Amino acid sequence: MTTLFGIKNCDTIKKARAWLSSHNINYVFHDYRQDGLDTNWLEQTEQTLGWEIMLNKRGTTFRQLSEEQKQGLDKTSALALMLEHPAMIKRPILIHKDKYFIGFKADQFSEVFS
Repeated sequence: MTTLFGIKNCDTIKKARAWLSSHNINYVFHDYRQDGLDTNWLEQTEQTLGWEIMLNKRGTTFRQLSEEQKQGLDKTSALALMLEHPAMIKRPILIHKDKYFIGFKADQFSEVFS
């Protein structure tokens, strides 16, 4: 099964979903905000991708953190922030055939599904 994780109104998610649909790829979409975020999933995904890659430092939510929070980041604090603020997770995260991919580029998706 293929699962795409993200936030419904994110432009990158919209592009990824459009790509999947246009290539007739069946997938399940998991919206962090509507469907929730599970600590076990977050920890398992972090083990595969790494928290530094998962953390969206360009987003508004991250930029609104205090300097102290930004400077003191480690795996534990980053995961806690991502759990509390799912918008801080880079998107999309795609799980296909038990492999994890982050971000959307048409070329990357073409490789994944070739």
